[in-house]
Amino acid sequence: MRRPDQQTTTRPTTGPAPETGAAAATGAESLSGGTPGPGLPPGATGPGHPAGTGPAAAPGRPAGDLTTEAVLAPYLRAQAADFLRSLRLHHEHSAPADSGGHDAAAATRALRRAARRISGSLHTFRAALDPLWADQLRTELTWLTGVLAREHAYANRLTRLVEALHQLSGPALPAARGARAAGEGSADAQGRAALGVGAARAGALLERRLTLARTRSHSAALQALGSSRFHAVADAVALLASDVPLAPGPAGRGSEELLEPAERAEQRLLAAVAALPPEDSEPYNEAQDAAWHQARLLLRLHRYAHEVVLGAADPALAAPGHALDLHRDAVEAAGAAAAAARTPRIAPATAYALGVLHADQRHEVEAARAVFRESWPYATVLTAP
Repeated sequence: MRRPDQQTTTRPTTGPAPETGAAAATGAESLSGGTPGPGLPPGATGPGHPAGTGPAAAPGRPAGDLTTEAVLAPYLRAQAADFLRSLRLHHEHSAPADSGGHDAAAATRALRRAARRISGSLHTFRAALDPLWADQLRTELTWLTGVLAREHAYANRLTRLVEALHQLSGPALPAARGARAAGEGSADAQGRAALGVGAARAGALLERRLTLARTRSHSAALQALGSSRFHAVADAVALLASDVPLAPGPAGRGSEELLEPAERAEQRLLAAVAALPPEDSEPYNEAQDAAWHQARLLLRLHRYAHEVVLGAADPALAAPGHALDLHRDAVEAAGAAAAAARTPRIAPATAYALGVLHADQRHEVEAARAVFRESWPYATVLTAP
């Protein structure tokens, strides 16, 4: 972990932004490799980066310009405009005469993306804004993104599980992990045969369950988008596009009102990453998943704070964020396979195929965790006490 006196990712230097690589590495230190973390050799800037170099940092702003009116308010107005634009596109492509289902899905994703950024910024920079307004709008945006995300999540989960079943039941079924004794060949052949018999039924069962859940989620999303609650949210975002309610009095007018919350968001992320289970922990211990989900949420909040303060997301955190997204997908897919295996009166071969599928997705969970550890810019954080 970095010392308290080290500059954080989201605190730019005072004065003009540096222009060249060496000055930029000194003036805008980040998780991606500004100041070496404890345990790194002198001159190293982080895993995968030569001494004195690192990913291109976002152009910094002078600290004096980091006021709510100059930075946070324009950011929120821009995200509100994206929200309204995506909503208009969603209405256009959701008309019965419009067959562009992909365009409607893309508009929904853009709508969720803008809503998440508004909600995350309201959470991080609450002290600089009208707190009652920020809490209310954040609650409504969280509800909206949750409703809109379910249909997409069920569709992706079904695709992931069906593709995994095809790979596991095909001729190139991977051997079990670890050393295999010479006498286990016949047992492996029997396992392949049982898996081949049950894979088709397991796939059909998963398709029925997840398609039904997706259909219900689609209906719930349509109902939500036509509700008075959603129209109230859209009206609030429309007002945000032109007017950002600030905290009363002088609060929210100084740079510290943005820098301190952004740094707290970063420190919460670092603490959550340091508290993650060790690499040699039990792969099937589902109780550990919550800590990884929390790290994913805090990483997202930190990325949004970085966008507000420095104008762009930290490129060094793109790979760790993607790994945590894959981790979440694998965890939910494993849970779906386990839930399907608990269906009453299914054939033993079907239950066996679902068990193999569950184990495969739990191995994918471990693979995503390994990718996160390898791509995390400050690897020493993962072993911090």
